[in-house]
Amino acid sequence: MAAEVLLIGRRTYESFAEAWPKYTGPLADKYNSMPKYVVSSTLTDPQWSNTHVIAGDVVGEVTKLKEQVDGEIQIPGSIRLVQELIENDLVDEIHLMTFPVILGTGRRLLGETTDKTTWKLTESKTVGEGIPITIFQRAGR
Repeated sequence: MAAEVLLIGRRTYESFAEAWPKYTGPLADKYNSMPKYVVSSTLTDPQWSNTHVIAGDVVGEVTKLKEQVDGEIQIPGSIRLVQELIENDLVDEIHLMTFPVILGTGRRLLGETTDKTTWKLTESKTVGEGIPITIFQRAGR
């Protein structure tokens, strides 16, 4: 609920745009009305309200967005986008929910990077039936 803007990749956008307009309640109201930026080279006419497309220089556009937004920019899901932003030092904080399920396959959240970065645990809590949420901030900022 603290986010001012959603920044998402096209796949996440498609699933969110399909689902969230059907929901009601405070979070649905927030998601449906807030500014949304979707990174895509193929999406040209987004139908979900208040959505803008970033089609070109992702790093440059996100850098500008961070300068313009006075508040939190949230990136739910969107693994490839998050990996690119981490690689380009544009992520300040990571919130991880760890579900106690081993799928045996899947995509890696944190891919290879060209350099080591250091993060510090700033908060940890457990919700629901033993789901830990850990929050890490970029160290040295």
